Amino acid sequence: MTTARLTINLHSIARNWRALDAMTAAETAAVVKADAYGLGVEPVADALVEAGVRKFFVAVAEEGAAVREAVGPGPMIGVFSGHMEGDAELLRKHGLVPMLNSAQQLKRHLEALPAHPFGIQLDTGMNRLGMEPADWAELRDLVLGQHPVLIMSHLACADEPDHPMNAKQLRAFKQMTDGVHVPRSLSATGGILLGRDYHFDLCRPGIGLYGGLPYEEARPVVTVDLPVIQIRDVAVGETVGYGNSWTARRPSKIATVAAGYADGLHRAIGGGIDAFSAGQPCPVVGRISMDLITVDVTDLKEMPTSLRILNGHQTVDDLAEAAGTIGYEILTSLGSRYSRGYVE
Repeated sequence: MTTARLTINLHSIARNWRALDAMTAAETAAVVKADAYGLGVEPVADALVEAGVRKFFVAVAEEGAAVREAVGPGPMIGVFSGHMEGDAELLRKHGLVPMLNSAQQLKRHLEALPAHPFGIQLDTGMNRLGMEPADWAELRDLVLGQHPVLIMSHLACADEPDHPMNAKQLRAFKQMTDGVHVPRSLSATGGILLGRDYHFDLCRPGIGLYGGLPYEEARPVVTVDLPVIQIRDVAVGETVGYGNSWTARRPSKIATVAAGYADGLHRAIGGGIDAFSAGQPCPVVGRISMDLITVDVTDLKEMPTSLRILNGHQTVDDLAEAAGTIGYEILTSLGSRYSRGYVE
């Protein structure tokens, strides 16, 4: 192995989707935005279709076009950003369903694609996307007369089950939509875990499919193996890496591996994580640099040719915690320099 290798287990993604689907009586879609959270939308979408997914969601129309090429005709592909200016041809050509977010988008869509399916996104308190209650009250009859295929909103604090914002948004969503005979959707991964009251007609998990929190029972999806470039002896008192941030307290063997923050392994991760050789943890020492990471392999009986930094024991969320960020950011940052492999 001459380059770092990223291996994606498509079977685990499918298993995670089936497990989340089994938690509800609702239909379960799949969010595959950002190139399926950085893991490759074509193979991921193919695996999810085979698992039974018939509805997908993406961030923008260009992503939807790529998903349509992957899955072919049939599955619905919803676009969270709605109908942006210049999107009409992409929406029409690829049969994409924009989740309209404003009166302006509604007007644009009805003028450009008057017979084309659409959904509506409502703002229930997140103040990010969607029609606010006053706008919805004014436009509701017009919208319902055009037969939207879905009405949705998004929870701001679903990864914190006891947060009062969850119940507040649930009440707002019900107030805005009760009595409307259109399928409704409020929950992504975290909302599914909040229970039946949040499920409505359609759930749309994203991060949980890819092995991330808040779905603690998710099967690991990603492994990352890093080739060892060099192993050197370091004497007591010698330092390793930029800033002299690590000093050897014993005679040590330090392996330098080919990856760094240019590959999504953030500089802020620093200490507190391991790389693994045949399951045995070895501490990462010194600062992570753009292309190189240094690992203390002193306690290994045999010197390794590669080390694994993501596995079933150390996940994207572990790396995220060490970096002071979230698993989403680690996952979607895994760079293009990895050679990629898929386990089906």
